[in-house]
Formats: sequence, structure tokens, C-alpha cells
Amino acid sequence: MAALTRTGDRTTTTAGVDTRLPWWALALPVAAFTVLLVLVTGPGEAAAATGGDGIGRFLQLIGQTLAL
Repeated sequence: MAALTRTGDRTTTTAGVDTRLPWWALALPVAAFTVLLVLVTGPGEAAAATGGDGIGRFLQLIGQTLAL
């Protein structure tokens, strides 16, 4: 018994394929880059925060919790 074979060209055309990106696919990286650029090039005036011992107390609590 002979096997059936197909003859002829099977060319598929992908005309009309829409490969557009959504608006946020470009907006989010641009926004992130802009924020990071502003942070890096911002003024070099790092002032110590005045006020309570919030961060120190928080770190103490974490250290006590992990030392159980």
C-alpha cells in the first residue's frame, strides 16, 4: 500500500498580525528610569532625621524576635 503524500506549497501568510505594545509597556520603564535618575542626580544634602528613635527601636525588636 502506498503512502499518501501531499504535493504543493504550503505557504502561510501572516498578514494583518498586530504586534503593538500596550501603553504601559513603555510608560512604566520610562517612569522608573526617570525616578531613579532624579534620585541619583538629586542634591547631595543628606540630613539626619530629627525625632524619635523609631528605626532603632524597630531593629531592636527584630533582633529580639530572631534571637528566640
